[in-house]
Amino acid sequence: MPANFATKTVIRTKQAPNNLLTLAAEPADSGKRLDSFIHERLPEYSRSRLQTWIKQDRVQVNEATARASHLLRAGDAVSVSPAELAPLHAEPEELPLKILYQDEDVVVVDKPAGMVVHAGAGHFQGTLVNALLHHFGTLSSLNGDDLRPGIVHRLDRETSGVIVVARTDKAHQSLAGQFQAREVEKVYLALAHGHFHRAQGIITAPIARDPVRRIRMTTKLDGGRSALTEYKTLEVFDRFTYLEVRIGTGRTHQIRVHLASLKHPIYGDTVYGAPASPLNRFFLHAHRLSFDSPSTGERITVESPLAPELATLLESLRHNPVTMDVLK
Repeated sequence: MPANFATKTVIRTKQAPNNLLTLAAEPADSGKRLDSFIHERLPEYSRSRLQTWIKQDRVQVNEATARASHLLRAGDAVSVSPAELAPLHAEPEELPLKILYQDEDVVVVDKPAGMVVHAGAGHFQGTLVNALLHHFGTLSSLNGDDLRPGIVHRLDRETSGVIVVARTDKAHQSLAGQFQAREVEKVYLALAHGHFHRAQGIITAPIARDPVRRIRMTTKLDGGRSALTEYKTLEVFDRFTYLEVRIGTGRTHQIRVHLASLKHPIYGDTVYGAPASPLNRFFLHAHRLSFDSPSTGERITVESPLAPELATLLESLRHNPVTMDVLK
């Protein structure tokens, strides 16, 4: 815990009928986003709820309304006027769901590209969690988050493939421990731009949030979180390389940012420098997942075949390796 943590104060103004909360930005808070700052200081409220209050102008900086992305300066006075909101939680929703494996502990799903794993900013319907709740009724509640029941790991919205979800608290605890201990094998398939100097390699560059473009991650900053990505070439085409990728850690956008750091962004991944693709997604597929059964300890391996649109693209490359109109 930082040495100055104890000096951070939350003053509750007794006279205010709406229980106004006032917070003082300290030197260590300079440059922080407003939403991150108030979430750190008011952990009893969910991030989604605080975001809602910002949009409703219930959060002010120096007595003026501000956006969530507002960057604070030391000495800024931040006030929060709480509102009574209905608790946020995921609702069951009838959606297509491709189940690859299930038992009493877990369910393994083949997530399509375009589906968000759980609710978040701007996505409260149509998620994988909504579909799972409709199909199974209940999931693990161990993480205490009604928006993410059963979720122990995630896939990006445009990444397709295998994801495991905990049905019970016991399973959630077991899977979370396996992921933390790096005992879960995660294998992906990716199509990257260009040709690699080595047919296989390991990338260990630490990953941090890009301070300028917050939707991106970067390997160019000090203080990033450790990350391990292994790649192996499966096929080489005129302008692309088809890879098998294994990750030892589960950082946000890990494979995408690591390959982009080598100047080989994933096909269609415009966030990390690749041209837009006709597929309206990027070529990254979670192909295989191996973990120990929470009940029996037996090793369970589940595979997802390459998504149809990716398989079609790959076959087109094999038959027309040089002139590919679909890739232009």
